Amino acid sequence: MDNEQIQKNVKSGYADIVKRTTKKSFLPKLFQCCDPKVMAADIGKKIGYSEEELKNVPDDANLGIGCGNPTAFASIKKGETILDLGSGAGFDCFLASRATGDTGKVIGVDITPEMVAQAKKNAEKGNYKNIEFKVGEIENLPVESNSVDLIISNCVINLSNQKEQIFKEAYRVAKLKGRIMISDIILLNDLPDYVKNSVEGHIACLTGAVRKEDYINAISKAGFTDISIDKQAPFPIELMLNDPIAQTIVRENNLTEKEISAIADSIASISISARKL
Repeated sequence: MDNEQIQKNVKSGYADIVKRTTKKSFLPKLFQCCDPKVMAADIGKKIGYSEEELKNVPDDANLGIGCGNPTAFASIKKGETILDLGSGAGFDCFLASRATGDTGKVIGVDITPEMVAQAKKNAEKGNYKNIEFKVGEIENLPVESNSVDLIISNCVINLSNQKEQIFKEAYRVAKLKGRIMISDIILLNDLPDYVKNSVEGHIACLTGAVRKEDYINAISKAGFTDISIDKQAPFPIELMLNDPIAQTIVRENNLTEKEISAIADSIASISISARKL
């Protein structure tokens, strides 16, 4: 599948996430437990967000589809310019906004117009003045060169098959001594063919995952140094089940709880940092 088709599928899939009405009837009974917002908050806690962080953002910003908390490891300083790759409904941007303060700036870039529209609504609702949301490709960023202190991203780069190009663009827009803090997923074991060959598998942050060494190599090739794995943890199965695109895989393949767990066990969430020196 070429990147143009992947981008088309991602736009369509994530537009659906914005306007979704979750239907849980086809899920294994073990997972038929929660309202989507309740589950999203629970996932947020499990992947590293504090209770305070979850409460201090607009209600519709947390969609429960991240895989880590990149702002927790970023040591954001007052006045910095922050760029979020694949900013979605703006959740991490709002946290970064509070950390960098009125003298700083946050830029969110997302390929899905519906996501950007929702993020703008959330920013207006929360009266955030130092955030700008843009529709754009993270492989071709609508951001000036050498203008960003910190680049963050949360479970988005895996959606692209042009990871080296994404990190080249990140290197281009980063200032000298700028840094990246990425939360994403990596592949531990091969995924079943019905996941690897499905459109849904790609949109659900599954099929695009690569081995850890390949991910690190893409960052290094772009020119970043001081690459560090700050955290590696099991992939929360609730995250997969809260994603309506992943739910399609569960439904269409009539997966058992054991099979769902096997997919989750084949991937891990990681937090990676690096610098432009």
